[in-house]
Amino acid sequence: MTSFSRYLPFVAAMALVVVASNILVQFPMQGQIGGLSLADLLTWGAFTYPFSFLVTDLANRRYGPAVARRIVFVGFMTAVVCSILVPPFLFRHGLIEFETAADRLVRIAAASGAAFLSAQLLDVTVFNRLRRQSWWRAPILGTLVGSIFDTMVFFTVAFSAAFAFAGPNDSFALETAPLMGVFHIEAMRWVSWALGDLSVKLIIAVVALIPYRLLAARWSQPALAV
Repeated sequence: MTSFSRYLPFVAAMALVVVASNILVQFPMQGQIGGLSLADLLTWGAFTYPFSFLVTDLANRRYGPAVARRIVFVGFMTAVVCSILVPPFLFRHGLIEFETAADRLVRIAAASGAAFLSAQLLDVTVFNRLRRQSWWRAPILGTLVGSIFDTMVFFTVAFSAAFAFAGPNDSFALETAPLMGVFHIEAMRWVSWALGDLSVKLIIAVVALIPYRLLAARWSQPALAV
């Protein structure tokens, strides 16, 4: 088995997670919980993207940081290309309800790319520094730091009016609504989405410790250099 074929499951998993997330982040959740409007708080992408950190951490644990970084780069390039090409394909086949303008797709892909690379490489670095400590410390702290950075970069570039030069704005995202749908403070929806997204990421990070532990326990944990 060649080196690339061994890494291919990680690359494919990474690309799948990011492509799905780039599509789903364009769909606010619909519905009400009491007085809380879910559309003011979350997009569906919040539930898929956190698993990219699980893929990175498992690759890091299995093959070391150098291979984990290569998987991040290959997965990133595949995901960005697919993020531009897949949504129009899904629209033409009636699988999503609206067509996203090409320049809007480019902005989403750019935001995703910038956030993904910076956050995933930061996760690899933090994970590698803590890999000799308690089994849970490296994945949870790496994911925590990476998730915070990823959320800040992605939502700011994708939705903030300050980055309109990167592509057209999303008018719904820029409308004001109660912060996170429940507070009396008014804020643009994308700010609430970012906070809701980060909250979900942190919850899933804890849940993802279960498959991480099950898979990592089956692998040896050699001392691997950068």
